Amino acid sequence: MPRFNQLAYLVFCAMASVSGAGLFGATAAAAGMPAMPIGGVTSQPIGHFEFCQEHRRDCTAHSGNTDPARLTSFGWQAVQRVNLAVNAEIEPVTDHDLYGREEVWAYPDSGAGDCEDFVLEKRRRLMDAGFPAANLLITVVRKPNGEGHAVLTLRSTKGDFILDNLSDEIMLWSDTPYTFLKRQASFDSGRWAKVETGTDLPVASLR
Repeated sequence: MPRFNQLAYLVFCAMASVSGAGLFGATAAAAGMPAMPIGGVTSQPIGHFEFCQEHRRDCTAHSGNTDPARLTSFGWQAVQRVNLAVNAEIEPVTDHDLYGREEVWAYPDSGAGDCEDFVLEKRRRLMDAGFPAANLLITVVRKPNGEGHAVLTLRSTKGDFILDNLSDEIMLWSDTPYTFLKRQASFDSGRWAKVETGTDLPVASLR
């Protein structure tokens, strides 16, 4: 294993299985930092389905421990670097302008892409750095204006953090202005689970 991946693995290691109370406890809940409430398996976005047909290795079930991982300061710095770099390097372009049709999920190797493509690139870079796929989940949300959007959820024992191409700031999911709809399942990158946040209610006050 390359030295950089070894370091990332050491600082972002999966914890042994413990109860939900052990992971977050009363303090985290009181501070408004719980993980997203996840429901049952739901439909996979068509764009992700087509992406998985071309990138099957990126859409497989996860073996072993899939609990949220402990994020250290070294790991957090790596996450911040990737988020800033991808936001700066990729030009935001709609699928219609880039491919002539909607809902194309692809790695932005051309240097351009829409929100899903930003997410895929961040996920790829963080996985290359040693972060487990089970803790890097593509997530579909609704913006305050009603438009659909995609972000990357980073699962950790300190809560679920959001990497977003519309902001360089990495925030707890509950601090964003979005309505969370569904995300990749932590046990299988090719399956999706519903986010149980109520009926079309934003999870935080609008900014």
